[in-house]
Amino acid sequence: MLKIVPDPPPTPVTLEDTLTLAADYALCAEAVAQQALLTQPRSPAAPLIMASMHELESLRRLLESALLQIHHPPSRHPTH
Repeated sequence: MLKIVPDPPPTPVTLEDTLTLAADYALCAEAVAQQALLTQPRSPAAPLIMASMHELESLRRLLESALLQIHHPPSRHPTH
């Protein structure tokens, strides 16, 4: 018997894996919103789609910033 629903992706084990996966999902969601806007540019929902695209782009930037902070943590100076 064929499975209709595929198995979910393996659970990420590190924070970096989780952030990378979240950034990938945000990129896919942004692509879907762009395609929706291209297929129905004069739709009454177009402003909402554009707002969603903007929010998803902001989310991706935040996730990329978090990934950079994991790779290059800010140096901590001792406080006196």
